[in-house]
Amino acid sequence: MDLKEIQNLIKFVANTGVAEVKLEVDNVKITIRTTLEGNTPEITYLQQAPMQQALPQQAPAAPQQAPATPVAPAAPAADDTSKYITIKSPIIGTFYRKPSPDKPVFVEVGSSIGKGDVLCVIEAMKLFNEIESEVSGKIVKILVDDMSPVEFDQPLFLVDPS
Repeated sequence: MDLKEIQNLIKFVANTGVAEVKLEVDNVKITIRTTLEGNTPEITYLQQAPMQQALPQQAPAAPQQAPATPVAPAAPAADDTSKYITIKSPIIGTFYRKPSPDKPVFVEVGSSIGKGDVLCVIEAMKLFNEIESEVSGKIVKILVDDMSPVEFDQPLFLVDPS
């Protein structure tokens, strides 16, 4: 993560009204806390965790998660979706299925799409960014609820290219 991405994240958190956000990317941990009155960042921590300490912590966590995840049907479901193309969010922001509240949604499950078709809008720092399809096909599943926050590279849609 570079400095500009961190600054954009701080501005985004300040504008959303969230009290605290914790983010961990590779060996970088970021915690942003805001005050509720002015929504200005109060404390920002940037810590780099040594790789040697991160690996032992992950090893004990795996056995604890193993009993909680005996979901065998999840593996076949992943195989079923392997034939679909996943359209992911190119930015952090708020996901909107409509261009405005009084307009119809861009796409529904079952909609045929082509390259360049607008699928949704993601608001980031009061800018509305139209997300266009890079593939042609049919929308199989919409993975995000309207007006939900989305992360960078978060899956938004599953598309059947056939």
